[in-house]
Amino acid sequence: MTNQSVEFTVEATGERLDKLIVNQIGDALSRVQIQSLIKEGSVTVDGVQVKPGIKLKIGQVIHVNLPAPTVPQKVQPEAIDLVVLFEDADLAVIDKPAGMTVHPGVGNETGTVVAALLARWPQIGEMQGEEKRAGIVHRLDKDTSGLLIIAKTDVARRRLMAQFQARTVEKTYLALLERKPPTETGRIEAPIGRDPNQRKRMAVQRGGKPAITEYQVIDTAFMGDQALVKINLLTGRTHQIRVHMAFIGAPIVGDRVYGFRKQRVGLRRHFLHAGSLAFDHPRTGERMRFDAPLPAGLQNVLDKLRQA
Repeated sequence: MTNQSVEFTVEATGERLDKLIVNQIGDALSRVQIQSLIKEGSVTVDGVQVKPGIKLKIGQVIHVNLPAPTVPQKVQPEAIDLVVLFEDADLAVIDKPAGMTVHPGVGNETGTVVAALLARWPQIGEMQGEEKRAGIVHRLDKDTSGLLIIAKTDVARRRLMAQFQARTVEKTYLALLERKPPTETGRIEAPIGRDPNQRKRMAVQRGGKPAITEYQVIDTAFMGDQALVKINLLTGRTHQIRVHMAFIGAPIVGDRVYGFRKQRVGLRRHFLHAGSLAFDHPRTGERMRFDAPLPAGLQNVLDKLRQA
């Protein structure tokens, strides 16, 4: 496979070369990999090789020679038990446990939802598109539990994804926040993009993708300042709920990425559960609704906080 290259122009004076490249192609390579490319001479500024920390000037042209993409390895089916709430010839609805990654990625090549799907429904592997995302219509973070729709055919997948894009799918989450939000109900409209300083994080920032989250406080009967809230997602950005809740000063309990450094509740995951889901069946058009109760571990946390 041949190498690829990208080229772009600097739009603001004073930016670091490595940071600018991360912002441009950060989804493809890590910051460490990009710095290695610069040191190897695979990056030029106005045709000249430079150091990673150089400060750029507006109008300069950056050229990056990317390494040849590796051939993706096939996902191996794994006989992992799934909690299936519904299935027919077109789709399935599962209750994903916390700690399970939806599709393979760096550091999470095995034990994924996709591997379990391929073992249970081998025909999913014959669908069009990337095998690592076979059958996946939408995602949940690794440590978020709850409802996932699985497509069994290409037609079902396209029609379900169209519903997500049209925002006709109802997704409701339960989250325990470290402190009460500023209002009992609220609507957060704040664009989300990749954090330019920490590539694995997302952040509210200008130029990000539109993101809308609605919340409602449903319980504050805890000895601490925590609040249990119901959250409706109107868009589906990466880490959206976690980023938006932290943005209003009420991060999710157990969230060590966007929440408090010193956690007050001994929880190994974040307290976020996709508890309700409603969508139109991709073939019949029937409106379908599903609910998944809180996992026992999260329910125990609530019970202990109420008794404290």
